[in-house]
Amino acid sequence: MGSDPTLWSATQQAAAIRGGTLGSEELLDLFLARIAAVDPMVNAVCTLDVERARARCQAADAAAHRSEWWGPLHGLPITVKDAIDTEGIRSTGGATELRSRVAVADAPAVARLKAAGAIVFGKTNLPEWSGDWQSFNDMFGTTNNPWALDRTPGGSSGGAAAAVACGMTSFELGTDIGGSVRVPSAFCGVFGHKPSFGVIPTLGYLDEPNGGATESDVNTFGPIARSAADLRLLFDLL
Repeated sequence: MGSDPTLWSATQQAAAIRGGTLGSEELLDLFLARIAAVDPMVNAVCTLDVERARARCQAADAAAHRSEWWGPLHGLPITVKDAIDTEGIRSTGGATELRSRVAVADAPAVARLKAAGAIVFGKTNLPEWSGDWQSFNDMFGTTNNPWALDRTPGGSSGGAAAAVACGMTSFELGTDIGGSVRVPSAFCGVFGHKPSFGVIPTLGYLDEPNGGATESDVNTFGPIARSAADLRLLFDLL
């Protein structure tokens, strides 16, 4: 395990928080510093919700000092693909017509991660309606591959995989119909899993209207992370 907590696996970060050697708010600030330094080039994160996340991280640290644990993901700050509803945070599917849409409730999968202790602090970029092999839309622009800025991170969960690869988040929740978790994970050198259809609820997914190509009965939500152990833990929780 290296010296930079932003590049640790989520399981390592969670263990450090539980062991008292890393704070939730401390980790949030490290992620925000990484975003400020790197994201102008990569363009992975499209929306931040720092104030509410900071308050929640502070509550997680206070609970930890009392040896009160919310779950296996206690205090881990995370981002979520912008195709998935997150309560109180702009959720657009990359579609210009939803530019100002703020979700009124969490997708059940997001709620499960929160119930396990995770704290959502932002959303990551994608192609409009998750419908491409790259990650560009007219609102947020193009996400670049963090290993080669002139290349794509893949799609449609390209912002998610790039954010994980850069150490901008503990882990990510993406979506996958025909490779949208798996391809970006491979392109960005991280770990991704498409579960079997129906295992994880997909309520709260922003479908393309009028029966578009991304409105599919094979769509799934899946985790993106920095280790296989993370994927196993997240799959069990989801």
